[in-house]
Amino acid sequence: MNPPASTCRLLYLSQDARLIRRQLAGEVLTRAQAGPLRDDVSTDEITPVAILGHYDDRLGDFAHTGLRCGEDTPIGPGVLRRQAVQVIVAGSRYGKGSSREHSPTAERLAGVRLVIAQSFERLYRQNADNIGLLTSTDLSLADRIAQGDMPDLEALLAGREPLAAAILRAGGLLRWGQGPLRAARPRPVPAQTAPRTLVQKILERHLLDVAGTPARPQPGEGVFVRADWRFIHEYYTGMADTLLGQALGPDYRLQDSASVLVFEDHTSYVRESPAHLRAGLVPLIDALCHAQRGFVARHDLHCYRTLPEAEAALAPDGVPAGISHAVMAEQHALPGQVVVGTDSHTPHSGALGCLAFGVGTSDMASAMVTGAVRVPWPQTVLVELTGRLPESVTAKDLVLHLLALPFIRGGGGIGQVFEFAGEAIGSLSVDERATLTNMTAELGGLSGIVAPDERTVRFLRERRGIDIVLEDWMQSDPDAPVAHRLPVDLSALTPMLARPGDPGQGLALDRLEAPVRIDIAYGGSCTAGKREDFDHYHAVLAWGLAQGLRVPAHVQVFLQYGTTAVRDYCRERGYERTFDALGVRILQPSCGACANGGPGVSTDASQVTVSAINRNFPGRSGPGQVWLASPPTVMASALAGELLSWAQLQARVQSAP
Repeated sequence: MNPPASTCRLLYLSQDARLIRRQLAGEVLTRAQAGPLRDDVSTDEITPVAILGHYDDRLGDFAHTGLRCGEDTPIGPGVLRRQAVQVIVAGSRYGKGSSREHSPTAERLAGVRLVIAQSFERLYRQNADNIGLLTSTDLSLADRIAQGDMPDLEALLAGREPLAAAILRAGGLLRWGQGPLRAARPRPVPAQTAPRTLVQKILERHLLDVAGTPARPQPGEGVFVRADWRFIHEYYTGMADTLLGQALGPDYRLQDSASVLVFEDHTSYVRESPAHLRAGLVPLIDALCHAQRGFVARHDLHCYRTLPEAEAALAPDGVPAGISHAVMAEQHALPGQVVVGTDSHTPHSGALGCLAFGVGTSDMASAMVTGAVRVPWPQTVLVELTGRLPESVTAKDLVLHLLALPFIRGGGGIGQVFEFAGEAIGSLSVDERATLTNMTAELGGLSGIVAPDERTVRFLRERRGIDIVLEDWMQSDPDAPVAHRLPVDLSALTPMLARPGDPGQGLALDRLEAPVRIDIAYGGSCTAGKREDFDHYHAVLAWGLAQGLRVPAHVQVFLQYGTTAVRDYCRERGYERTFDALGVRILQPSCGACANGGPGVSTDASQVTVSAINRNFPGRSGPGQVWLASPPTVMASALAGELLSWAQLQARVQSAP
């Protein structure tokens, strides 16, 4: 791995689009002249979801084409490559968002060799390591490089933990890892001599003895663990197959293929996706699906498919399908296991008391042939819950509250495991717990977890027909070390929103300074497509129907199931009759508007959406503005035609003459 050349182009990702354009036109700016740098650059901005059909050299043409500075997108297709930009400099929490390895890959294919930022999200930086893209949090390097003082590779690796440095020296994970990982053996579970968190206990039971990893890992140090489940979906499978073929030849074999699951869940509605249709990308998506199906056939894997146009044949009542991480919690994950998937919302399954986390394509490719997955030894943030949630306040409101805290907005949770505990955790259902663990991706965490209890046992019995016995070790010790504590009194929470642009821009709904008219209301996705979420959607709409309310003519309402099990549950209870009566469009189980991939996205920048999804990064659900809210708030807003909580709507109706 070579550092950038001694004379190279730097690009400061300024908050001012004009300053970015001036640099791309050839003007050289100092760091001071570049002004405040963009914080929170998301992977949706580095590689917009609509172009993820590319995973060859052409991907480099689209690096940073979604970058927003206000309402401006200053970097066009191919610009970074044509201008020979080798170093990118940005602010804090660079690489927020999905697990897509496409983002650092696009930068590298565009010619970028080094990204400097105040801080990085864990998944982005690990993906960059895995493909040999250098990263640094030393902003002073930009000044040195601009003056022609180029540090060598070892200087750029100074301060990195040993495993990351070794992988970068080798040029990436697949080049480094085949020998050490194939020779890996399980480590004996150490005798417990000090208090442990639940996550530490799970890791100790899955640790592998790999050359170059520490015998007694400390926070931040890289280790490898055996994964009980590995899953992948169509945006990553073709790339993983290509990487493995290049590294190992066409006849490579998977390790324990029975524990490798494949999902076709992100592209089900692509033929109704304005972004994909406008850019002519549907053939590319079809090619991704075709490549995945070939991979499944060659390795005799189980693939979950759910396509709207053939839904009755492919996923009839009783046959599980849907969004990958939601299906994992419904069908596969168990307490104490390690679950990895190519989606940043893999922590969804942590609601069952397992360690579940997202990985990029190279990590998954390596894990599929070795069974070993890389993970930095984490610390724990303990979210201590007391009190009870008020009526129509949900776990989504709780997580939006957490996202707005200065500790989280400042990056305090990056790479940590969030354990949700305290006297109030027993009052939350597994579906509500899954909302919390799912959105630890937005909190910046490695994962989220809830220690299994009787609710977990009941969930597994009722949903999956299995009886489990919880083991004594499946909980954190009373004096286990935690890096930070976040106390939350649930009884003090009120309905929350997140302003357009970032999930961390939260505010209490009753603090809105002026009415916000909406055009679209969307409920669904992995975060808000569960049974209990649909109980909320139905409760609000059934109440509205009984009051004689109708959805205003200017509002479109969409509800999308997370899994076929949720769909069947709603059909059995007659929920769809209420939805139909109010003109709600029902969408079959899959990812959709959340990933700019189907009905429910905006088509015009003037449109305003209220959505129960997990992210509202610029462009993620169309060109319009997206406010995040809980399921009850989304449906109450749909009936009101403006942002309103269910309690506010009830009060308005009761006070009307």
